[in-house]
Amino acid sequence: MPDLSPDQRIAGVLAPVFALRGSQDLGIGDTLALREFATWAASHGLRVVQILPVNESGADNSPYNIISSMALDPTTIATFPSELPDLRRRDFKKITKDFDLDALCAGPVRYAEVKKLKRALLDAAFTAFCEDADEERHSAFDDFNRRHDDWLAPYSLYRALVSHHEESEVFSLWPAHHRTLEAAREWLDTLSDAERQPIEHLATFHRYGQWIAFSQWLAVRKHCRNLGVSLMGDVPVGVSIYSCDAWSEPEVFDLTRSSGAPPEKVFKSDPFTEKWGQNWGFPLYDWFAMSKDNFAWWRRRLQAMAGMFDLIRVDHALGFFRIYSFPWRPENNADFLELDEEQARALTGGRLPGFMPRDDSTPENEAANCRHGEVLFKIMLEEIPAPCLIAEDLGTVPPYVRPVLQRLEIPGFKIPQWEREPDAPLTPGEDYERLSLATYATHDHPPVHTFWNAWFALTKSPDKDAAQQAEAEMNGLLAFCGEPPMEEPHAFDDTIHHATMRGLMATNSWLAIPMITDIFGTEDRFNVPGAIGDQNWTARLSSKTAALDQRFQPQLAALRQIVAQTGRMTK
Repeated sequence: MPDLSPDQRIAGVLAPVFALRGSQDLGIGDTLALREFATWAASHGLRVVQILPVNESGADNSPYNIISSMALDPTTIATFPSELPDLRRRDFKKITKDFDLDALCAGPVRYAEVKKLKRALLDAAFTAFCEDADEERHSAFDDFNRRHDDWLAPYSLYRALVSHHEESEVFSLWPAHHRTLEAAREWLDTLSDAERQPIEHLATFHRYGQWIAFSQWLAVRKHCRNLGVSLMGDVPVGVSIYSCDAWSEPEVFDLTRSSGAPPEKVFKSDPFTEKWGQNWGFPLYDWFAMSKDNFAWWRRRLQAMAGMFDLIRVDHALGFFRIYSFPWRPENNADFLELDEEQARALTGGRLPGFMPRDDSTPENEAANCRHGEVLFKIMLEEIPAPCLIAEDLGTVPPYVRPVLQRLEIPGFKIPQWEREPDAPLTPGEDYERLSLATYATHDHPPVHTFWNAWFALTKSPDKDAAQQAEAEMNGLLAFCGEPPMEEPHAFDDTIHHATMRGLMATNSWLAIPMITDIFGTEDRFNVPGAIGDQNWTARLSSKTAALDQRFQPQLAALRQIVAQTGRMTK
């Protein structure tokens, strides 16, 4: 098992599973590609592989808009005969022959085709399992069903109905007798055996898919541990309003508001986000309702993740103290973009976006929000002990949040360009708390190459104040990295790349985990908040994992040297 003592600083890498290109590839990264990537990471002294959420996502394919807090996304399953025991080679060849695999693997993820292909392969494997699997394999499947029945039973029925309704999870548009778990079970009881059989067959298929997914993910963890690599998972802050959870347990949610994050000037790419904030669309949690069974929903979720991951990132930790929310759904954002607050109130019956259950406008509110978050994180720590629970404490951080996390020994995030001293210079990396994770960017932010060149472009601006500020930002980052100021501003190059990697690895933070794009010095992005289109959650690495060493030889040689020189190369 990997040594996860904060006494030993370690380096890692963040890479979305979907972005990986494995030796066998069906247009998206999977558990096999992740095992290969972990082996590659270990060869370069990277002892943590951080990924984005792998719960089953909905129609928009966002790993943060999940349709189940428990189920794993079937697209992560490696659907090859070598990895899926029930899949016959002749079925694999027959099914894949109907797809243009070269085109499917050439560019970004094409989710519709990928899902169609993987569904066909899983269908074939399931059929073979039903027909030919031996008693031992059926017994293993039965055991999985027994151990996970508390969530698997409602999920499999929900997922069967999604399939029944042409893969639409928008259950508000389903017939009334399908819109809730209780109604659907009552409806099933009215059916004849012949009428019930297709639904039950679909439900069993989706149980089978989860058995395969859980089995493969447990194998990933075992592989990583054998390498001395820790796998870091991610708990999304919310679930889709059309999730199995909202369908089966609506009483633990507040379905009247839509969660998100307050306006942040850093998101210049999206006018709505800059003006109103991020509207994620997730329902809020009814914390009082959840408390009635000692937060069983959260405990079940965290226990499942603890079985697959060594470290767990809690998305949007600020939302557990108080969460920003909207009185309208994301699909209505455009209606409010040009409105002022008074005009918005006229459309919402007087409600505006704001923090729930209360804002931080008074000392009393701040104290209440502080207590609220501390209680919730203490509950999480009962399932994921410190320091393996990592809080994504980014954004406009209330003054009480980080003291709570430090008191509970929960590492938070350090984004160097955002960590500033009172007189504006960047906080020296040597002053970072040991219990922290340092990185320049998450999946939501532009890589170093991009924001450096944006600063460089501004140095050419006729606005002298803007130009001077941009040059000051560039030199401030260089100073953080222990480098002298530039004689003249210049674009991103190998010198800047190596300096920024060295600066990050030299911090006092226990974990230094750059994005894979920052390790390579590229400008690829996995998500642009607020943007709608194929640029989100579809980008893949330019090469298969086996070819990365050759393609990025200079960058990786420098990385290995930096990791060793900064004391992050574990023995």
